[in-house]
Amino acid sequence: MKISLLLATAVLLVSGVTQGAMAQDSKIGYVNTQRITTESAIAKSAQAKLEQEFSKRGKELADLQTALKTFSEKFERDAPTLTESQRASRQKEGAELNRDFQRKQREYQEDLNGRRNEELQQVLEKANKAVKKVAEDEKYDLVIQEVVYSNSRHDITDKVLKILNAAGK
Repeated sequence: MKISLLLATAVLLVSGVTQGAMAQDSKIGYVNTQRITTESAIAKSAQAKLEQEFSKRGKELADLQTALKTFSEKFERDAPTLTESQRASRQKEGAELNRDFQRKQREYQEDLNGRRNEELQQVLEKANKAVKKVAEDEKYDLVIQEVVYSNSRHDITDKVLKILNAAGK
């Protein structure tokens, strides 16, 4: 019994020493992807490009929403004086305006989300190349993106941002 306890203790001790030595030999870093997609020059450029590309449609949608609100307010004001057929006709017209607005808003969101995903994909591809460059140049064994906690000395996000921003100029 004493021998097996002594043997188990020795195995744990050797295992701990081996793992400690392996951990010291490994160089690990992490990248904060959210910072890359919000702070890098290429991400900001992509966002500005999207805003410019979709601003006209966004304004048209806002104008349509204002027209729908105005129509609704006018209908509420005029409803007591309208005949039944006029009221039904205006309700139908309002419903058509509302459906048109909803359809255009849905199409706008789908188009915007699709383009945003395209631009984000391009940003992430460039970021991955920058991460790979930092990892190879500084001889990292492992670079992780999504982490719950890490000591800030393992954070290579600033180095990656520096490469991305230099490439964006």
